[in-house]
Amino acid sequence: MPQFDTASPEETETLGRRLGANLFPGAVVALVGPLGAGKTLLVRAVVAGLEGDPKQVSSPTFVLIQEYEARLPVYHFDAYRLRSEAEFAELGVHEYFQGDGVCLVEWADKALNCLPSELLRVAIAITGPQSRRIDLEGNGERYTRFLNNLT
Repeated sequence: MPQFDTASPEETETLGRRLGANLFPGAVVALVGPLGAGKTLLVRAVVAGLEGDPKQVSSPTFVLIQEYEARLPVYHFDAYRLRSEAEFAELGVHEYFQGDGVCLVEWADKALNCLPSELLRVAIAITGPQSRRIDLEGNGERYTRFLNNLT
């Protein structure tokens, strides 16, 4: 499981751009971490790495799903305010997960049973005012290859 220690938001963005540049059609990325860890910052950088406009990214907490244009369509989910996994499933997430876009799910730990078994898990831990520890875990052959190519 690759681990990255970033000392600043800029270093976190660099990692996010690398992730985005290497993501593939149908990729599902599960982001977990406490409030203020930088999940949305990382999503902006992933969108930039996918050749999209990071300025279009906002936290979808109140909208639940945002769609962004990039090299691949990007679907940005936020499960923070959902009361149950069933509520997440009712958004039609399985159709998105089976498509050719990239799905980025913030607060993925609140909807684990709705996520596909094969995905990239990105766990962000706050290690200081600006620093973060980012653990990447690939479940499935495509994600294992993805991580091997990334490191």
